[in-house]
Amino acid sequence: MPLAKRVPSPAVDTGGSLSFPSVDATIQRLTSGDWADIEAGLDAQGCAVVPALLTPAQCEALSGIYDRDSLYRSRVVMSRHGFGRGEYKYFTYPLPQPIASLRSALYPHLASIANRWNAAMGIEARYPKTHAAFVDRCHRAGQTRPTPLILRYGPGDYNCLHQDLYGEHVFPLQVAILLSQPGRDFTGGEFVLTEQRPRMQSRPEVVALEQGDAVIFAVSQRPVQGTRGPYRVNMRHGVSRIRSGQRHTVGIIFHDAL
Repeated sequence: MPLAKRVPSPAVDTGGSLSFPSVDATIQRLTSGDWADIEAGLDAQGCAVVPALLTPAQCEALSGIYDRDSLYRSRVVMSRHGFGRGEYKYFTYPLPQPIASLRSALYPHLASIANRWNAAMGIEARYPKTHAAFVDRCHRAGQTRPTPLILRYGPGDYNCLHQDLYGEHVFPLQVAILLSQPGRDFTGGEFVLTEQRPRMQSRPEVVALEQGDAVIFAVSQRPVQGTRGPYRVNMRHGVSRIRSGQRHTVGIIFHDAL
């Protein structure tokens, strides 16, 4: 499938002292790729994996900027807030070029799914065709703080099950990209989803990822087809305990925060 093809990327200068491997080939694959399997996975499980979205060089370049404090608007130590253990940082505007490009390129494909889901769940909100238009909607409502983030976990760290809701305007899908290689850089640390259907116990889903893989998943709710039509189920996501090493992840959230 075109989206799974690994493409080498030459380094380009993004301005200032930062330099990232180009994501142009990745954007081209996202634009021309077949999204049918991704859409089917999202409908069936609430998540779908895009294999090898980023190359190892792109992953290493992104994980390598974790300590560049000027790129971030805030740092969160999870244990201080009961979120788990580990830490993450929210990028500030302007976003690093790879993050900004991926956010804009992924959005149109996901917006059509999000609009279909909302229609099925009886939710009135509809999403515009471009991410710039959606961000403008967020900003007019006072949601002006960027939400893409980078997370770092060490031994014993984990992320409690949660939903990334930051204001009135919420885009119902988001993306996490694993920047580290399981088995080499870390052990443990599996990405976990839970689904709570009405009057039923929670169903877990453990998503196996390799370095550069992206998982697209429901932020808080998704429709499920029942015998009497579609109904809503609640989704949460988290990360299991890191056994050893260090794990970096980039999260791409499409709505901005209050």
